[in-house]
Amino acid sequence: MDKMTKTEAEWRKTLTKEQYNILREKGTEKAFTGKYWNTKADGVYKCAACGQALFDSDRKYDSGTGWPSFSKPVAGENVDTAVDPGIPGRVRTEVVCSSCNSHLGHVFDDGPETTGKRYCINSAALALDQKKPK
Repeated sequence: MDKMTKTEAEWRKTLTKEQYNILREKGTEKAFTGKYWNTKADGVYKCAACGQALFDSDRKYDSGTGWPSFSKPVAGENVDTAVDPGIPGRVRTEVVCSSCNSHLGHVFDDGPETTGKRYCINSAALALDQKKPK
């Protein structure tokens, strides 16, 4: 998917207030409140801003944090990371959509043994494209 560019006014028209706060202003939803934190449905989680595929439900797990957590993205090139110095004295690694540069959440090194990564993602940053039952 090509890089998507929109003005902030265009983003405000297409996103809800909560989505805009999280995706464009790097906000965070409260733990255990997001739409997908406890979802078990099969499918692909896409960026709520641009629709790029980000995470597969097969890699979603219960981290106990209250946010959807994934062991790795569907493809490494679909997400970018950057240093997030947002909390004084605590440096985190921010996860952003590589297509539209929207803030998704953070990645930590305390994930399952398969990858050691925990992609902790805001539900409002995601849209689940459910797999149809066979």
